[in-house]
Amino acid sequence: MDSRRTADTGRKFSAGSPPVPTAGAGAGGTGNETVRERLGHASVATAPSARRPPDLVVLHAGEPPPGMDAVEKDPRVGSVRHATAAELPRALPGADALLVWDLFSDALTANWAFADRLRWVHAATAGVDHLMFEGLVDSGVVVTNSRGVFDQPMAEYVLGLVLCFAKDFPATVDLRRRRVWRHRETERIAGRHALVVGTGGIGRAVARQLRAVGMTVEGVGRVARDGDPDLGRVTASPDIHDALPRADYVILAAPLTDATRGLIDAAALGRMRATARLVNVGRGPLVVQDDLVEALRRGDLAGAALDVFETEPLPETSPLWDAPGVIVSPHMSGDAAGWRDELFRLFADNLDRFLDGREPRNVVDKRRGYVSGS
Repeated sequence: MDSRRTADTGRKFSAGSPPVPTAGAGAGGTGNETVRERLGHASVATAPSARRPPDLVVLHAGEPPPGMDAVEKDPRVGSVRHATAAELPRALPGADALLVWDLFSDALTANWAFADRLRWVHAATAGVDHLMFEGLVDSGVVVTNSRGVFDQPMAEYVLGLVLCFAKDFPATVDLRRRRVWRHRETERIAGRHALVVGTGGIGRAVARQLRAVGMTVEGVGRVARDGDPDLGRVTASPDIHDALPRADYVILAAPLTDATRGLIDAAALGRMRATARLVNVGRGPLVVQDDLVEALRRGDLAGAALDVFETEPLPETSPLWDAPGVIVSPHMSGDAAGWRDELFRLFADNLDRFLDGREPRNVVDKRRGYVSGS
């Protein structure tokens, strides 16, 4: 948009030539302060007589989030500047907070030099791998995410995929389309064993959902342990090869980090049962795609349901479209009706906390790439 309201002066935010980047922009502090101290630097509640109302930038792909009218009218907020990726260099200078509503945009990486006052970035996603670039990680800028919004919808989606495989729904749909009447036997899911990779909110919701239908579950996470309330036994990620042969279903719900990239490669696939299925609702690069295609073509794996990919949208030339036993969906496992409203409510709550100098929800451990404890 060409102009935006500036609440403290009544003037318009005019789109002109991008400003010259500031040396050392985006440093945001020493990195040794507490979260509350770092956010307090931008909080109007901390020292109202000395602080100007903080400015907010909303990065979106052309459609702003719902509910922004209330934010723009909030007297505690200075200006609200909406920007697409191309407009971000003009919007970032002087901004205290950034809402990344363009869900997987890397525009902040490209324009980090313009973030001269930034204190807080909120991601309207659970995964934040697209934000974990060196400048932001090394800065004192607080990053929060939308953990919790997608947990139950994704758990239900995973259960649906497990049922699709066990009850052979894809074949039923295909046979109907061809007007073929063919009786088949299907599989039970009660008593089957699932290995859930990722022990955060999504992985835990998946585990609870699968247990509810009689499946046994174990997890893979950063730290090995027994007696986890949702996952039971948890194997440490480096030892995942020990757990893979036990699984009928391997569910990937882990964040993308240096430790998890390429976790499921030819060696891991070789440890899985030929009757097992792989379900990925985490991030595409958790799986080495070429290795998966080869395993499916050789019959070393019974099937794979993929909701996330290395490249999205999935190119028409991808071998995954034609690989045997593959279900492809367009990164929609968490997007149940009303999800945008839920995302905005979580952001609005964190904005209130930011403005009042309180501890925010869902603070990301930037060195690990996810919310601590997940």
